This record gives sequence, structure tokens and C-alpha cells, in this order.
Amino acid sequence: MTMNFSFYSAFMLALIGLAFHRMHLLSALICLEGMMLSMYVGLTLWCLQTNSLMLLLSPMVLLTLSACGAGTGLAILVATTRTHGSDSMQNLSLLQC
Repeated sequence: MTMNFSFYSAFMLALIGLAFHRMHLLSALICLEGMMLSMYVGLTLWCLQTNSLMLLLSPMVLLTLSACGAGTGLAILVATTRTHGSDSMQNLSLLQC
């Protein structure tokens, strides 16, 4: 019960951080990564508690997709830092290329 509460609270803290502290793109990426890691740990423990061999592959798929998303996010961070000079979200606009 306390383990579930700790994973729910870790996910909610990352979600609150994403909602309120979006000043820089890097902080948003770190909050997203925290959400994905808490989901990974929760899914892994759920698979271990149910003793299901069919579900043991799903945490690895989630971790792989999380790593791909983190790599893409860092590539976008580097590209926007090179073009705009900083990673501040206020400088970015969807209408500019």
C-alpha cells in the first residue's frame, strides 16, 4: 500500500511540476521523464505482483519508448537552443519556423 502511494505521489509531483514550472524546455522534459519512470516502476511492480509472464515485456517496451522520447526531446532542445539562443518556452512560437 505504501509503495503504491509512493509511485502515485511521484507521478503526481512530476505532473504538477510539468503544469506549473514550464519556464524552460529542459524542466518540462525532466518532468516528463519523471512521469515515465514512475509509470515504469509501477508497471514493473504490478507485473511482479500478479506473477504474469505475459506482461513482463510491457515494462521494457515502455522503457524503450521513454528512451526514444527522451532522445527526441533532447534533439529538439538542442535545435531550439541553437536557433533561438535559449531554451525558454516564452521565446518559442508554433507560428515561427
